[in-house]
Amino acid sequence: MGLLYLGTPLTWDEAKQYADHVREHGITQFLHTWDRVKDRWGDELLWGDEVEYMVVTFDDEQKNAKLSLRQTEILAKLSQVVGDLTDDDTPALMTVPTFHPEYGRYMLESTPGSPYTGSIPDLLSVEINMHYRRTLARKHLKPNEIPFTFTSFPRMGTPGVFTEPHFSPDDATSSHSLFLPEEITNPHARFPTLTANIRSRRGSKVAINLPVFIDERTPRPFIDPTIPWQRSIYPEDPEAKNGAALIDHIYMDAMGFGMGCCCLQLTFQSCNVDEARRMYDALVPVGPIMLALTAASPAWRGYLADVDCRWNVIAGSVDDRTPEERGLKPSKDNYVIPKSRYDSVDLYISNDWISKPEYNDAPVPYNKGIFKRLRNHGIDEMLAKHMSHLFIRDPLVIFSETINQDDTTSNDHFENIQSTNWQTLRFKPPPPNSHIGWRVEFRSMEVQMTDFENAAFAVFIVLLSRAILAFNLNFYIPISKVDQNMARAQRRDAARSGKFYFRKDVLPPGHASLTISPPSCSGSCSPAEGAPAKEKLLRNCFPPVPRPLHVEDGPIEDEYEEMSVEEIFVGKGSKFPGLLGVVEAYIDTLDLQISKYLDLVRRRATGSLQTPATWIRNFVRSHPSYQYDSVVSQEINYDLMVAVDEIERGVRRAPELLPEDYAPSNGYHSKPNSP
Repeated sequence: MGLLYLGTPLTWDEAKQYADHVREHGITQFLHTWDRVKDRWGDELLWGDEVEYMVVTFDDEQKNAKLSLRQTEILAKLSQVVGDLTDDDTPALMTVPTFHPEYGRYMLESTPGSPYTGSIPDLLSVEINMHYRRTLARKHLKPNEIPFTFTSFPRMGTPGVFTEPHFSPDDATSSHSLFLPEEITNPHARFPTLTANIRSRRGSKVAINLPVFIDERTPRPFIDPTIPWQRSIYPEDPEAKNGAALIDHIYMDAMGFGMGCCCLQLTFQSCNVDEARRMYDALVPVGPIMLALTAASPAWRGYLADVDCRWNVIAGSVDDRTPEERGLKPSKDNYVIPKSRYDSVDLYISNDWISKPEYNDAPVPYNKGIFKRLRNHGIDEMLAKHMSHLFIRDPLVIFSETINQDDTTSNDHFENIQSTNWQTLRFKPPPPNSHIGWRVEFRSMEVQMTDFENAAFAVFIVLLSRAILAFNLNFYIPISKVDQNMARAQRRDAARSGKFYFRKDVLPPGHASLTISPPSCSGSCSPAEGAPAKEKLLRNCFPPVPRPLHVEDGPIEDEYEEMSVEEIFVGKGSKFPGLLGVVEAYIDTLDLQISKYLDLVRRRATGSLQTPATWIRNFVRSHPSYQYDSVVSQEINYDLMVAVDEIERGVRRAPELLPEDYAPSNGYHSKPNSP
């Protein structure tokens, strides 16, 4: 999560004096990168996943599952273990993985040791790779500790003991939270500083309110008895009773509730900057749909919520906007920022002819001085608007040692702001002095309980990304409709009962069926004569469709309609084969058999398998000790985490959640040419 320096972080009062300095030099650094690599072309597909875990410790005697705050110790051990490994110690086709710190002191992040390529064996190794990383982490934890790929811990912030060791929230010096102790945050100076500076810039604590799930015996109105309404330690303590905590809602007041969530993210390297921009735009409308399909977080601070996803919790947890920027108080220039710095994408950025100005229909404030500077440097209007929009934000964490940098060799000021704009997609320029190309990061999905599910969705998205390029698909809908889809995606049971705006005709003009564009190969390509050979490589560098001489443009409103998740994946009408349809058509061009992953996606989309959120909600509501009052008790939470662990290990069947034949990967395949 962002840049981890060893240095002296500035308080907000100190840091805000350097905000313009960081913005100015951040743009200078971007322009140096642009001049260096704007014409770079021919990079092959490289991609990777980021899987986040929460480490849970089990007290079997007290029947309590708690968050283990041993991140520093665990990472030190894993770093030592990983440092002693060689590639010969790992499963076939794999390199030594890496583990990283995250915001929560109970969290770990893992990535493959090196990127996946576009090869079929690499694609088929994703689940094994994920399982190996989980197994490696688990092997070096205490016997009663387990790494879970679980989006939100249901009892974080409840009264009583939910961490090991236990700490009091009375000492929450960076967040001033009523619920979370200071020690729940990664101790690296970046994280408490980020927490404190968001609170200071905002002028209050963050305020997150999720509607509580109203069950048969939930008190009405629901006024949360677990909030310490009368606490008087920090100046912000009265905020809850003064209106920050809403009736009939679950109230949360700290960055840790959002940035303490786990997710699954994917990053793809593109052929060149234009292909990266095309890919970014194409995946923007897909983000909300994948959020709904992977929904996995229905329980928060000891209660069932009437939502299934984490997104608005994280958006609220880092919302540093002032009251004036939120439109709650008048400002002299009437300057309002509509969204948190963690939210859905605000702008399409491709210059492709299929991207119409009408699609960017949401109000987007941008830094006019930076926009003018970028345009004067030769940056096109779309990309200049994107960058100058990101740069309306202030840098939140500045280290005194990094204020002055060599803008020709560093991009740290650029990344300071770029990496703290947390949106559903991230457009990523190449780092300085690196062989890495232009990239796109897909960020909306919730992490799943098993490596099988996480691999299935990772593989599906990478195949969808190739199908979009190969078939020159058009997924554009207005950004305002994408925003509406993001709100709808988080509703309870959205994957089964929700409706989402999606484009009706995704095929290129004049095409009645999916027709592949041969890639402009940077490496070897299939023979051109005879029957087309099955490709053995997922490629980049597919040329876009040229603009036809005559384009019939009707009203934008006629280009999309509301569809169910099932229709979006399975298809609707003759011109929309569905996301699964385009992926399957692309797979037909490959030497690849991968039906088990597509079957999982299909069954989720059709409703024959539940989302994790639905399964968790049903588990809680069917627990013998549940009182139908929306409360997720310590005992219920303990049994839930035990069940999730058993499901992941394959010792407990959950046919409503996973296929009947689900079994975890054993993590090892024999080495090529091994005896």
